[in-house]
Amino acid sequence: MIVARNIVHLDLDAFFVSVERLIRPELTGRPVIIGGTSDRGVVASCSYEARRFGVSSAMPMKMARMLCRDAAIIRGDMELYSRYSHTVTEIIAERAPLYEKASIDEHYIDITGMDRFFGLLKWAHELRQTIVKNTGLPISFGLSVNKTVSKIATGEAKPNGELQVPGEEVKSFLSPLSIRKIPGIGEKTYPLLRSMGIVTIDTLSHIPVEMMERVMGKCGLVLWEKANGIDRTPVYPYQEAKSVSAETTFEQDSINIIMMKDLLVKMVEKISFELRDKQKLTSCVTVKIRYSNFDTHTLQKQVPYTAFDHQLIPVVKELFDHLYQRRMLIRLIGVRFSGLISGNPQLNMFEDSTEMVTLYQTIDRIRRKYGQKSIGRAVTMRNSEIMK
Repeated sequence: MIVARNIVHLDLDAFFVSVERLIRPELTGRPVIIGGTSDRGVVASCSYEARRFGVSSAMPMKMARMLCRDAAIIRGDMELYSRYSHTVTEIIAERAPLYEKASIDEHYIDITGMDRFFGLLKWAHELRQTIVKNTGLPISFGLSVNKTVSKIATGEAKPNGELQVPGEEVKSFLSPLSIRKIPGIGEKTYPLLRSMGIVTIDTLSHIPVEMMERVMGKCGLVLWEKANGIDRTPVYPYQEAKSVSAETTFEQDSINIIMMKDLLVKMVEKISFELRDKQKLTSCVTVKIRYSNFDTHTLQKQVPYTAFDHQLIPVVKELFDHLYQRRMLIRLIGVRFSGLISGNPQLNMFEDSTEMVTLYQTIDRIRRKYGQKSIGRAVTMRNSEIMK
């Protein structure tokens, strides 16, 4: 038996663009493109006005400029966007019984059972109004029986709208929509389904589930369930404490700072790869040292959401330099990334060229195929036998 739930999905509209417009009101109503500012850059986000010209995320900036010649091109500021994201999360945390931060600009809230005390749509509306009033950012929400339907409803409510889809209306709501609306159907899955003659969610919902599973495996089963309005995925409580970490205990206590910094770089490479592999971003970096007398000290720093080595390594080295003050022998060093959210690390990339993104993609493919130790920075090859 599937227990009826009430899930709200909140999504900040064109988030990066909306933040920029708060600072520069003259951008309001204009097509805006955010990303690397040279022709070799990549579009990280764009306004609805720019989308009408065919501009989209991940598009080469050169192509975006050609499609929308009058657009304002802005180099992104992830630190600024992260601050606004944290503000929105704090507002939700004060009011929601159970919420999940799914990415930098979207949240799920489980308000199951609250209908005994509140009008659910009224509660969600008031929360949205509070966010708009306190941040100035446009935000949309969908309210329905599970995460999938709520997310699709949010997409239909945009921009700056609200939509409730009661349980008895789920099928009629989903049926006429394109299969592109289903979360999880991307650039590889969509052509496959189209080759099977599947255009709408209604058609997908009537394909025999055995056929979907035979053609696409477990993924096919999940997509069939979503097309039929079924999603048992819970809202996972958001916890800043969830983290990934690495640490090394030396066989002999040491004061070799060069060696320790090499190992810290290796740790960052290891756990930032884990973040990218799981499509996670971190917002908090912690460095840990334990002296020979077992005194243990940590120091942390909030950072803009990222999963890239070259952005995290300088932070880790800075923290280590501030932390190591006693000039005693060290027994253990470690690194932890916390405050994790789901997200595509490329959105955190406002480099002037695509080469860096391509480099990370290539490195990650090699590591997935041959193992994490198959490739790394030259400094990490020194003392590699110490790293467990």
